[in-house]
Amino acid sequence: MTGPEMLREFEDNWVTAMGAWFPEGRVVLRGKDVLSDLGRRSWMEYFIYGINGEELPRFARFVEGVWALTTSYPDPRLWNNRVAALAGASRSTAVLALSAGVAVSEASVYGLRPIKGALDFLYRADKKLDDGLSLEEIIWQELKKYRNVFGYGRPITAADERVAPLMDFARSLGMGDGKFIKLAFAVEDYLKSSRLKYQINIAGVVAGLVADEGRTPDDHYHMAALSFVAGMMPCYIDARQKREGAFFPLRTSRIHYSGAEARRWGEE
Repeated sequence: MTGPEMLREFEDNWVTAMGAWFPEGRVVLRGKDVLSDLGRRSWMEYFIYGINGEELPRFARFVEGVWALTTSYPDPRLWNNRVAALAGASRSTAVLALSAGVAVSEASVYGLRPIKGALDFLYRADKKLDDGLSLEEIIWQELKKYRNVFGYGRPITAADERVAPLMDFARSLGMGDGKFIKLAFAVEDYLKSSRLKYQINIAGVVAGLVADEGRTPDDHYHMAALSFVAGMMPCYIDARQKREGAFFPLRTSRIHYSGAEARRWGEE
């Protein structure tokens, strides 16, 4: 069914098992009453339940730790924080600042794409190992096809300072000794000894821990969608409290420009 017939089926009609509000005073999410069944859950537990319909209190605590330890640095030089700070310097609203910051977190080199890609790589690598390929073959296939391995390498410093604290936190929750986190560090061992000298970054560590919990790449991506906001808000507030328009100005003499010369509007 396509075209108008398909649209008529959905006119004023949305069939869903996900959730709804009922005028008589009920709110349902994935079959549970929000007011009576989910009210004592943490925000993160509720968030994850909405994503996959599973009640995962320990995993929710782990995700909270990941957000605090790895994705919420209050530094306005970071790309998405910079957008939020620029919004503050221009006197925009906090909601617009965070919305714009989250939007640019959908990045290729940093952010959500590597977060999802690192988990996808570990699952594919594990399957290829089961199929009989060596770890070396798997890594070089990945490099040949994608020119990088998500979860490894860092542009500014070689070592990622977040790895050890996150592993300590994961172990405090009874995590950190599964098949996939071991695979993640085995990939690092190979890359460190290669000419590339890549070390594991935090996306690779989180991917290994998340894979051992059985999460899918889509689940992982959805859970990470808001993971940077706790670092954005301080940057927005800080910039808003300073002089308007004063956030990282750039003098024109620092810009290399090779276009048209200065001209007046209307002149030939």
